[in-house]
Amino acid sequence: MVLSALAFYLFAGVMVAAAFLVIAARNPVHSVLFLILTFFNAAALFVLLGAEFLAMLLIVVYVGAVAVLFLFVVMMLDVDFTELKSGVLQYLPVGAMVGLIVLTELFLVLGTLVAAPETATVRVVPMPDPGEISNIAALGAILYTDYIYLFQAAGMILLLAMIGAIVLTLRHKPHVKRQNISDQVARTPEGSMEVVEVKSGQGI
Repeated sequence: MVLSALAFYLFAGVMVAAAFLVIAARNPVHSVLFLILTFFNAAALFVLLGAEFLAMLLIVVYVGAVAVLFLFVVMMLDVDFTELKSGVLQYLPVGAMVGLIVLTELFLVLGTLVAAPETATVRVVPMPDPGEISNIAALGAILYTDYIYLFQAAGMILLLAMIGAIVLTLRHKPHVKRQNISDQVARTPEGSMEVVEVKSGQGI
């Protein structure tokens, strides 16, 4: 019990410090690296809580894809962040208003948990006994039985969003030769070959 408490305070302290350094670091590359450190410590906290699926999700999805993608984009674009930060004061009122709204929502959530602690135990779908199967197996059983259609619909929406993003951002350069499959399929021998009579001793 003492070891679990020490591990919790260690991971939680490092996570809070890394999260603060994400917004305090001047170099955007350092900010992304601190963000990756934050995700790792959050995954360790999920492991301590017994939610290994969420921990794996943080590592595989957020660290392995999103955060690394941020890092590559920041390093490849070489954006002048000094110029971007020069006009940050004009957005300060809007940012303060959004922050106040988020803070109010957090207080409302915490007040609800204190006023009605039984709401945390309400579950729409009965879960299997945790002693029989792991939480990953229980989550998979629920996703692929009770929520299979919603799960497939979410996958289709993400697929359409990915295709739409590719189509909207795809730009063809005018001087680059590209393969046109429809033109190749529609070719005929008459339009593909030309018979030329060359006289003896003359070139084409």
